[in-house]
Amino acid sequence: MSRRSGGSNGADKVSNTVSQAADGAQEKQKMLLSSDEGHFSMIKALHLADLITEMNGFCGMMSIFSSLRYCVGEPTNFSNLWAALAFMPFGLFFDFMDGKVARWRKKSSLMGQELDSLADLVSFGISPAAAAFAMGLRTPLDHLLLTFFVLCGLSRLARFNVTVSALPKDSTGKSKYFEGTPIPTTLSIAAVMGYFVSKGWVLDDIPGGVLGKGTIVEVHPIVGVFVLSGCLMVSKSFHIPKP
Repeated sequence: MSRRSGGSNGADKVSNTVSQAADGAQEKQKMLLSSDEGHFSMIKALHLADLITEMNGFCGMMSIFSSLRYCVGEPTNFSNLWAALAFMPFGLFFDFMDGKVARWRKKSSLMGQELDSLADLVSFGISPAAAAFAMGLRTPLDHLLLTFFVLCGLSRLARFNVTVSALPKDSTGKSKYFEGTPIPTTLSIAAVMGYFVSKGWVLDDIPGGVLGKGTIVEVHPIVGVFVLSGCLMVSKSFHIPKP
């Protein structure tokens, strides 16, 4: 989850220069977006960093579609599952690069910030949940807990956008720590799912089996990993220093 906008009250002279350049770019983008002329004014308003962020969202959607293709295909053919899991780290690459490009070109925007959060939700929230569903977490209680996981990611991203300006900053204007685990850390769950796929542990063979089979509380215990990840994302007291 890269930071795409603004400086802070304690930023140094370099940070202020970058902030002034960003403010100018933001005003220009606002004018283009609010213009009544031109059918594709929004496309013209996108910065290079925004287009890279869109690629993050592209990877997330391709991961979701790959999970869906596995659901309607041959259960013993894991190629679509592998594709679903492989698109996630590519999304992380673009998530990392959009911030780098924004700082390099000294162009950031409020629209870019919102795009970044929405793309992260798709790539690191919805797509891991979709992959888990495809692999066999398909009971009603599984669905409820996976939805909890996605909503925690959604809430974490919203909190980040609202509170980042109030968090302690270093001399360059960057936040000193993450409040709660960043949503891209869900790639660790994707790595575990990749290991399960490599062993063929999907559908009826998911590790941990199923509890309460045939009842209203039927659930796969492994879904607890998603619940734990969701709780860590929205934690107020869990701080992770930024590199």
